[in-house]
Amino acid sequence: MTVDPASHLAIPEADLARLRHCNHHDPHAFYGWHETDLGSVVRTRQVGAEQVELLIDGTSHPMTPLGDDIFAIDLGHRDAADYRLSITWPGEEPQIKADPYFFLPTLGEMDIYLFSEGRHERLWEILGANIKEYQTAIGTVRGTAFTVWAPNAIGCAVVGTFNGWNASQHPMRSMGGSGLWEVFIPGVGEGEVYKFALQTREGHRRDKADPMARRAELPPATGSIVASSNYEWKDSAWLSDRATSDTTKKAMSVYEVHLGSWRWGKTYEDLATELVDYVADLGYTHVEFMPVSEHPFGGSWGYQVSGYYAPTSRWGTPDQFRALVDAFHGRGIGVIMDWVPAHFPKDDWALAKFDGQALYEHPDWRRGEQKDWGTLVFDFGRNEVRNFLVANALYWIEEFHIDGLRVDAVASMLYLDYSREHGEWEPNIYGGRENLEAVQFLQEMNATVLRLHPGALTIAEESTSWPGVTAPTWDGGLGFSLKWNMGWMNDTLEYFSKDPVHRAFHHNELTFSLVYAFSERFVLPISHDEVVHGKGSLWNRMPGDTWNKSAGLRTLLAYMWAHPGKKLLFMGQEFGQREEWSEARDLPWDLVEGWQGEYHEAIRTLVRDLNNTYTTYPALHSQDFTGEGFAWNKADDAGNNILAFTRFGADGSTMLCVFNFSGTPQPIYELGVPEAGTWKLVLNTDSKQFLGANNDLADHIVAAEKPRDEFPASLTLHIPAMGAQFYLLEK
Repeated sequence: MTVDPASHLAIPEADLARLRHCNHHDPHAFYGWHETDLGSVVRTRQVGAEQVELLIDGTSHPMTPLGDDIFAIDLGHRDAADYRLSITWPGEEPQIKADPYFFLPTLGEMDIYLFSEGRHERLWEILGANIKEYQTAIGTVRGTAFTVWAPNAIGCAVVGTFNGWNASQHPMRSMGGSGLWEVFIPGVGEGEVYKFALQTREGHRRDKADPMARRAELPPATGSIVASSNYEWKDSAWLSDRATSDTTKKAMSVYEVHLGSWRWGKTYEDLATELVDYVADLGYTHVEFMPVSEHPFGGSWGYQVSGYYAPTSRWGTPDQFRALVDAFHGRGIGVIMDWVPAHFPKDDWALAKFDGQALYEHPDWRRGEQKDWGTLVFDFGRNEVRNFLVANALYWIEEFHIDGLRVDAVASMLYLDYSREHGEWEPNIYGGRENLEAVQFLQEMNATVLRLHPGALTIAEESTSWPGVTAPTWDGGLGFSLKWNMGWMNDTLEYFSKDPVHRAFHHNELTFSLVYAFSERFVLPISHDEVVHGKGSLWNRMPGDTWNKSAGLRTLLAYMWAHPGKKLLFMGQEFGQREEWSEARDLPWDLVEGWQGEYHEAIRTLVRDLNNTYTTYPALHSQDFTGEGFAWNKADDAGNNILAFTRFGADGSTMLCVFNFSGTPQPIYELGVPEAGTWKLVLNTDSKQFLGANNDLADHIVAAEKPRDEFPASLTLHIPAMGAQFYLLEK
């Protein structure tokens, strides 16, 4: 049948051409039900269908094929009513479906306004793929609302397994100047794979993964997956306690983990038992996951993210990841996640030039590209981009109950000239090197997290002397809860790599950290970055033979646990992994499970004891961020490589920490102490259980009222070589 092009059934040729090439801003103006002067018209495009019927008022009406897979019907003059489409494809039984172009937009004016202003705090509920259900006159319609931000596109469609990846089947409508495109597709539900097909101004089609996808295909596949959650959380008591407690004043020892290589081949489901049991047994208070957001290249360790709202599918489903977090909470262990808002990879199917133009990245390459890493940098000054990131921080805390976000590469965000040569960066409006837009974003993110989720942590990996990283935003600070102390890490590892006979010349590398220890709220990290890229493991940094390596590593760890600041240790270092870490294999468990594990099991035993001692005694953790919690007893004995200090608890408790970093014991060593009385030995890294020299140390030492080194009392200790001892003042 030939339809007169002038007929009210036909679509004007200019609009039809645009619909044909998926570059029309308003397909809803032609598809679906429309009132015309000549009567009511229903049109639908069903690619490859041989017959379509309209089901309305209990009757069936054949629709007229207009060409281009478009079918239409004239219903005469009548009011709009609910209907269904009966579609027959060659060789198949008819399928009855609701019409996507019957439905009103699934996001409201306030949602659009808040997004455009950069202030929509639950962005994932309006963008991406959201399963919805509508009650219509004929019955319930369940499907998925798709929304994407692509302001530079001239057309946009949803393509996927449900429409043969044909962009002409489900074109989206533009929501005006917001840059948002939207369509509701009935019948599309959980597990369907999809992308957005964007038509650029240059005339190219770009199939893009959904930036807001909650689940992604297993790499190297790159599709997004429609997902929802029906997970029932069991951690309400944990969350309630978190919201009313100040984590920064409590013990905090963090086990940093790369989930894929802790034990190779394990899933989220496996880890919810095995990893949780392991971390709990060692007494850690927190676990930190290297990035779990979806990423295309495993060798990036997750630091080049393509799916900011999707836990990686490498190890399971989003709900299985929820169960892993829940399992940690059930054992009283907090969960921190690495978060990477600084940059993203250039993969063509992801965020890069999303709609044909620079969108998520800054359009000026001097601000929008990190050449050293081969990545792109977010445009922190753009409202919608800032909203995308702030909402993402909230998403992980709200949807996955994450207790803290460790923000990666903060320094690269703060400085416009970070890792750039002269001429490769543009000063800010005041002529300075500070990235003012990034500063504003970080302040907004931190303030928003603190306001909505008191007790949740934000932790900065920031390697410079930027002032006020952990100062509140209302006082001009960045507003982070904590900051990694990179200076302490570098100085300490450099010191311990020296042969003891040379350490006297590097004594200041240990003492310098106390000059600035209370300028920020610090975490002391020995992270994955310190055991890769030729740096060697902690074990191999220790000088000497096997016994001395073991003793040196035990002393290092005891020094770390005693020093002011929260603690973080990367997996494998808790038992002295010998080789560098690689994401391509699991940890060398044979070191503690096989014949050569004697010294390594002793190190792990010490870490367990350190965690238990640290959490048991408030002197070691309750005043980490104030000078009132610390006093030097001996800082200047470089010749003997002796260091001693006292930690004071908010409860009035007192702990003396003594270290001998040399190979020579000190059988009779006098120290000034803050009080006379009995001091009880609570930890000795030289003891038999840790395979030390097992020097016979007294369980109790009595300090006399004999002034020394500006202290009112003093005591005499036997300080073993390459050892550390903690003494608690008994009151």
